[in-house]
Amino acid sequence: MILNKQCLLSLVLIASAFFAFAQNKQGIYVDPKGVIRWEKDQKEAAFFGTNYTAPFAYGNRAIAKMGTSAEQAIKDDVYHFSRLGLDAFRVHVWDTEISDSLGNLINNEHLRLFDFLLAELKKRKIKTLVTPIAFWGNGYPEKDERTGSFSSKYGKHDALINEAAFKAQENYLKQFFKHKNPYTGLTYQEDADILATEVNNEPQHSGVLERTTEYINRMANAIKSTGWTKPIFYNISESPKYAAAIVKADVQGHSFQWYPTGLVAGHTLKGNFLPNVAAYKIPFDTIPNFANRAKVVYEFDAGDVMAPIMYPAMAKSFRVAGFQWATQFAYDPMATAYANTEYQTHYLNLAYTPSKAISLLIASKVFHQIPSLLKQSSETSFGNFNLDYQKSLSEMNTTEAFYYTNSTTTKPLDPAKIKHLAGVGSSPVVNYQGKGAYFIDQVANGIWRLEVMPDAVPIADPFAKASPQKTVTAISWAKSAMSINLPDLGNEFSIKGLNTGNDHAFSANQGQFEITPGTYLLVKKGVKSALKAKDAYQDILLCDFVAPKASLSGVFVKHSPLKTVSENVDIVLNIEAFGLKKEDSVYLQLNNAVGQWKTIGLKKTDANSLATTIPADFVKPGLLNYKVIVRQTEGNYITFPGNITGNPDAWDKLETESYQTYVAAKNAKLEIFNPDTDRNNINIYNPDWKNNKMEFTSSENPLNLELKLSMNAPEKAAIIGFQSFIADYLSGRNSDLSGMKTLVIRLKSNIKNTKVKVGLIDTDAHFFSKEISADQDFKEIEIPLNQLKTDQQLLLPRPYPGFLPLYYQSPTKASFDLKQIEKLEVTFGYSEQVQPITLSLSSIYLK
Repeated sequence: MILNKQCLLSLVLIASAFFAFAQNKQGIYVDPKGVIRWEKDQKEAAFFGTNYTAPFAYGNRAIAKMGTSAEQAIKDDVYHFSRLGLDAFRVHVWDTEISDSLGNLINNEHLRLFDFLLAELKKRKIKTLVTPIAFWGNGYPEKDERTGSFSSKYGKHDALINEAAFKAQENYLKQFFKHKNPYTGLTYQEDADILATEVNNEPQHSGVLERTTEYINRMANAIKSTGWTKPIFYNISESPKYAAAIVKADVQGHSFQWYPTGLVAGHTLKGNFLPNVAAYKIPFDTIPNFANRAKVVYEFDAGDVMAPIMYPAMAKSFRVAGFQWATQFAYDPMATAYANTEYQTHYLNLAYTPSKAISLLIASKVFHQIPSLLKQSSETSFGNFNLDYQKSLSEMNTTEAFYYTNSTTTKPLDPAKIKHLAGVGSSPVVNYQGKGAYFIDQVANGIWRLEVMPDAVPIADPFAKASPQKTVTAISWAKSAMSINLPDLGNEFSIKGLNTGNDHAFSANQGQFEITPGTYLLVKKGVKSALKAKDAYQDILLCDFVAPKASLSGVFVKHSPLKTVSENVDIVLNIEAFGLKKEDSVYLQLNNAVGQWKTIGLKKTDANSLATTIPADFVKPGLLNYKVIVRQTEGNYITFPGNITGNPDAWDKLETESYQTYVAAKNAKLEIFNPDTDRNNINIYNPDWKNNKMEFTSSENPLNLELKLSMNAPEKAAIIGFQSFIADYLSGRNSDLSGMKTLVIRLKSNIKNTKVKVGLIDTDAHFFSKEISADQDFKEIEIPLNQLKTDQQLLLPRPYPGFLPLYYQSPTKASFDLKQIEKLEVTFGYSEQVQPITLSLSSIYLK
C-alpha cells in the first residue's frame, strides 16, 4: 500500500498526539478557566521552588574556579532542594552559550550539564518549567563573552522585531525541543517531569502591537511543530503596555515576576517590609481572554533582605492572586555561597542562610496549603502559619509538622503526633545551641532521622559589593548541645551516625546530648531497628548529608555598637563570639569621654553569646570607645573590631580601631537623620530618574552635607521623597523617648510654600504624618508629635514590576508610640502647578 505525503503526515501527527496524551497523563493542562490541573485526576495543581544557574554563565565558571565539579555541585544543591520541600525548578537557559547566530543548537558542556541537572531534579520528583531563551550575555558580574549566538548578534531589542532574528529563534526552538536528554533518554516533551515552557525571559517589546502578537505565535508554533503539547507561557509583566497584544497570542498562560524591595541596594535593608508583599495586584483583568489564562511567577525575591519572613508572606499573596507556580530567584550554589558573588542582591542557601532557607520551606507549605484566590488579608497569622517581624520568625504548626526560622516559644499543636520538625534555634520540643538548620523526621514508631547542618557565621554584609576574595558567611563545625522532647522518642534513645565518615554512637541523657553536623538515626530505648544507612526514606537515603567544609579559622567576634545612648544609664552589651575554647576569657576595655578607663569581663549566655553591663556611672556625655579582647588559654590576645593579635597592653602595640557609641547629655536632642552619616540609609522614591536628581551637597558649611532633591520636569501633583531607617538611633535613647514631644526638620525650597509631608512609621507599618510648608531660606520647622495623623506610606524601595501599588495603609488602628517607631518618611511636591522644585534638607531631630 502506498501512502501519499498528506496521509503520512496525518498518521505521524495522530501518533504524536497519542504519545503526547499518554505522557501528559502524568503532566498538567490548563482548563478553559485558566486553572492548571493534573492530567491524572483533573485536580488543581500548585508548584513552588527556585531558579538555579549552575550549568551556565558565571555560576558555572565560579564553581569550576572553586575546584568543584559542576556535577557534584548540582547533586549537592538538588539534595538541599528536596530537604526544603521544593517541587519546582525554572531557569532561563543561556541560549547564548548553546547556539550559533543562525539558531543552530550546539551540543556542548552547558547543554550537557543542563540535562544532567534535569535528570537529578527528576530523581527528587522536582518538576521543571523550561525557559529556552534568555537573551542575556553570559558575563554578569564579569564581562560578557563573544559567543557568536543569535542573542549575541541581535540583542534583546532586535530579537523581538527583526525578521532574521525571528528565523534564528524558530530554528533554535525546533532543535532545542527535538533534543534528547542523554541522561533520561527523553526529549523535553517526553519527560513527564518537564511540565511546561515559557518562551523567553523578560521580553521588552517595542514597535507595532501586531508584530508582538506575531512574534509570540511564531515562537509558539515553532515549539509545537516538534510535537510539543504541554502548556506554553509568555511573559506579560515585563511589557505591560503590550499586554493586550500578548494576550491575543495563542498561549495557555502568562508569567510574572516580583521584586518587592527593589534590587541592588548595596547593603542589607532594615525594617519591616511585609507591607511591600501584602498584595500582588494584577492590572490586566479588563483584557478579554486574560481571565482564561493560567498565571505563573517565574522569578521572585525580596532583594537585599535577610529577614526570614518575606517568602511565606509572598507565597500567600501569590495564592490570593491566583498563581499556581512560583520559583524564587536564585538559589546560590553551595560551592560559591560563602561570598554571594553570583547575584549580589539575592542570597539563599540552606548551609549559609539557614533561617532564610527554612522560611522557603515554610513558604512552599503556604503555597501548597493556601487555596488559590483566597480572600486578601494583611494578617500575619493565617491558617497554620505565623509571621513575626520583630522576632525574625516564620512558623508552620500543624498536627504532623512544626517548622520555625528562629527560636520560638510556640508549642506544637500535638507533640505526640508530630512526624516532621525543621528549624533554627530552639523551641518547646528542641533546644539547640548551634547556628545551623536541623531536620528531625519520624522514620517509624520510635525511630527518627536527625540531620544537623554546621553553624553559619555571618562575617560581612552579604549585599555589599561582592568579591570571591571576601567571605560574607563562614562555616563552623562545632559540637553543640541539643535536647529533644518528643513523646514518641522519649528521654532515653540511642544516637548513631549515618553519613559517610560519621561513626559516632552514643545515647541521650534525659533527652540531652552533644552533636556535630551530620545525619543520625535516633532509636527509642526498647525499640529494635534493622534500618541501614543506605535505606531509602521518602526521596532521599537515610545516610544522605551535604554540607560545606569548615571555613572559620581562629576566633571571630560579631558585634554592632549602639549609635547613641543616654548618660547615666546602664548599657547592656551583647556580642557573639565563635571559635572560643572553654578556657578562653573575653573582656571589654573601655574609655569614656572624661578620660576614664575600665575593664569589664563578659559572661557566656549560651554557646556563642556573651553579655555584660557597662555601669551607669561610667556612661558620660560624649564619645564612649571600647574594644573586645579575647585572652586565649595559650596566653595570646585578639582585639576586636580590628581582629588584631598581640598583647593590647604592650608598650609597642599599634593603635587599633574601636567600637564607638555617642552618649547624649540629659535633655539633649536626638538627631534621627543626618545627610552626612545617613547617605547610605536612604530608600528614594524618584519616578523620573532622567530629569530628577538626588545630591549630597553643602551651602552654609562645607563640613555639613545637605540632602538636595530636585524635580526638574514634574507632572502635575508629582512627588519625590525618601524613607530612612531610624530605629538604631532610638533604641539606645529609650529612657529619653517619653520626654520627647516634638519633631524638628531643617529645610528650604526654591519655591515659597512648597508642600512637604513628614512622617514616622512604626514596626507594625502604621504611618503617622503631617504636612508642612518649606520656604526659600533654611528654617527649622517644629512638628508636635501629637499632631501626627494616620496616613498611607510609600512602599520603598519601589516594588517591581512598576504596576504594583505605590502606597500602603495599615488596615489596623494604632496609637502613636515613639518607642515603636523605626522609619522616617519625607516627601514633597504635590503641586498643581508644573514647575521645577528643589528641596534641601540639613537635619531632622527629636526634642
